[in-house]
Amino acid sequence: MIDLSMTELRAVAGFAAACARPVLAIFEGDRPDDRRPRAAIDAAEAFANGAKRSKSIRDCAWAAQLAARDARDAGQSAASEAARAALAAAGAAFLHPLPNATQVKHILGSAGHAARAVELSTGSSPDAGIAQIAQSHALAPPVVIDVLRRYPPAPSGGGRVGDLIRQLDASLRLNS
Repeated sequence: MIDLSMTELRAVAGFAAACARPVLAIFEGDRPDDRRPRAAIDAAEAFANGAKRSKSIRDCAWAAQLAARDARDAGQSAASEAARAALAAAGAAFLHPLPNATQVKHILGSAGHAARAVELSTGSSPDAGIAQIAQSHALAPPVVIDVLRRYPPAPSGGGRVGDLIRQLDASLRLNS
């Protein structure tokens, strides 16, 4: 088991929300009446700022997942990825203390989905995704990097989002 304090969990959720917040505009540009991803990011930020870790955060995460599905089904892939970033931000509050590489997605998933949303919104430009990953790297406070380093490196798979998560994971472990 990995020891995680509430302060560390709050820092991880705050980082995840900070990574997801910039791409909320992509989602809301395509789906202006759907507030579910915004609510998920707001819930993650509230937890990061001292609110209780509660079922309402999970409910917001599930709602953001449904928003992602709805956007995907409407052919709005960038909006779908932006909603998945919000889902991951809310899910970060529930990082498990298991020494398991898949837990890295709780820490870096919002950044990976945000970068993919940016790529898709710019015509699938890998350079745009790499630039977004660099911005997420800059947002990572030392406490989040310390938590990340307690876990194994990000797992293989996950398509382009997985690639982006692994790039951020490697850069945070080496250059911070």
